Amino acid sequence: MNFTEAYLFWGFLLVYGVVMYLLSPKSKNANSFYKGADDQGNPVGQWSLTASIFISWIFAKSVTNAANLGAAYGVVGGLAYASYWLSIPVAGYVIYLIRTQTGARSLQDFLTSRFGRLASLAFAAAILIRLYNEVWSNTAVVGGYFGLPGEWEYYAAAMLFTVFTLAYSLKGGLRSSIFTDVIQAFVFVFFVGAVLFLIIPANDTSALLTNGEFRLSAGFDLLLVALLQMFSYPFHDPVLTDRGFVNREKTMLKSFVVAGLLGFVAVFIFSLVGVHARLNGIEAMGNAPAAVGQSLGLAALFFMSVIMMTSAGSTLDSTFSSLAKSLAVDLPRLAKRAKDRLPSVRVGAVIMIIFAFLGNLPMFAGTDILKATTISGTMVMGLAPVFLFYGFTRWSPWSFHLSFWTGLGLGVLLAVGLIPPGWAIGDGQYAMLLGVNAYGFLVCTAGFFLPLVVRMLAGRSLTAGDAQG
Repeated sequence: MNFTEAYLFWGFLLVYGVVMYLLSPKSKNANSFYKGADDQGNPVGQWSLTASIFISWIFAKSVTNAANLGAAYGVVGGLAYASYWLSIPVAGYVIYLIRTQTGARSLQDFLTSRFGRLASLAFAAAILIRLYNEVWSNTAVVGGYFGLPGEWEYYAAAMLFTVFTLAYSLKGGLRSSIFTDVIQAFVFVFFVGAVLFLIIPANDTSALLTNGEFRLSAGFDLLLVALLQMFSYPFHDPVLTDRGFVNREKTMLKSFVVAGLLGFVAVFIFSLVGVHARLNGIEAMGNAPAAVGQSLGLAALFFMSVIMMTSAGSTLDSTFSSLAKSLAVDLPRLAKRAKDRLPSVRVGAVIMIIFAFLGNLPMFAGTDILKATTISGTMVMGLAPVFLFYGFTRWSPWSFHLSFWTGLGLGVLLAVGLIPPGWAIGDGQYAMLLGVNAYGFLVCTAGFFLPLVVRMLAGRSLTAGDAQG
């Protein structure tokens, strides 16, 4: 990085951090810090909530993955990754049903009422692992625009970005997160448009939009994985689900549907960066946006870095606020049999500070960012039957545990390479991932319904015994 590049990139990082801190509102009470309400207690507006859901789920790692898949498989790869955003309307509708049918104030409340405290604790552990991964996987992407892993610039930029995001998150909690999300959404859309302005004229439009093949071995297997995981993946991400309880049910549902559709379009459009690399013989090297930016010149690379900073910042501040709520509000309520009084802001602030630094430790060890998404999504496949079929239960802890732990076990076996080869569907790169998700969904669903079937058969046996007697 020469002097001009360093001045531009580091200068923007500093300006970004200062501006976000100055603009973000300060929470004056716990209701604002943990639930995003304003000082008068009014809930988040519909369009602010929509923008927040839209940008907070467009992680820096997500747009990087989308572009990398576009480079590998053309538009099929882009569609595969963009399809994860269709899970947002699915989650919104399920949360709408949960709120209107059960009156639950959070997913933990819902799980406790239907499946018991152990189910809520298992769920809490899953989402904490997810949140922990969100810290390093987003800061590492930002660091990649300042240097390579192992170089001091890489780590310095990632940590400085963490400190800036932490600063305004401490100032306002969830309220600050949602407010800055609106700004970050506009900046993201503007710079994505600027990147497309550079890319589209450099290609034949029809070739850009049709490159790729709908074959299992050409990325279609990952598209099927995404369509299967949309029924489980969103529920272990409190960055998304926490926003399902901050406004009225219908307002929330509209925001989730619109944000999900906009997210699908935005991520697919950004995947065209990777398709451009594929058409023009640009080596992605694990970071297609950076590779394309370098090939198009300093302006394009700068635009890419701005996109990554805004998307990473929107996710990271949401991660901090979700960590604070999970550990300061939800878990204590679960342990103390629920108290309505919110903890002080100071408790949530301490949690944010601790995880801001602990969460970056995996970055120094080096990790695969795409695996952080696909493997975690596989491990929670057992949540799909829990949230899709809860209407069949009134109280059934075993239904949760047989479904959840079966899915987790299959995810672990996949991660360590112990799934039998016969489970693979097709012969593409994601053949085993597809097989485990497809067969695993059926196995987890069977586990969910098994206690209900046993109970029903036992009831019939008792009834038959009484009739014979």
